[in-house]
Amino acid sequence: MLTEEETQALDDWRFKARMPSRSAAVRELLRRGLAAEGFFDQANASQSSSTFGIVGPGDAAKPQPDE
Repeated sequence: MLTEEETQALDDWRFKARMPSRSAAVRELLRRGLAAEGFFDQANASQSSSTFGIVGPGDAAKPQPDE
């Protein structure tokens, strides 16, 4: 849940960055935050919204044999 001010800031950034959807903008901002902490490289602005996942194929936690 976002406040009205947070939603407005997100939408303003989304349109300025030409993001295809609000969800893609949220994922990109999350990715950038994680990248700032050394977890991910930044996404390219020309990528489609389907490429804005937080983890890539094979990056998801795999169940351990005892789970």
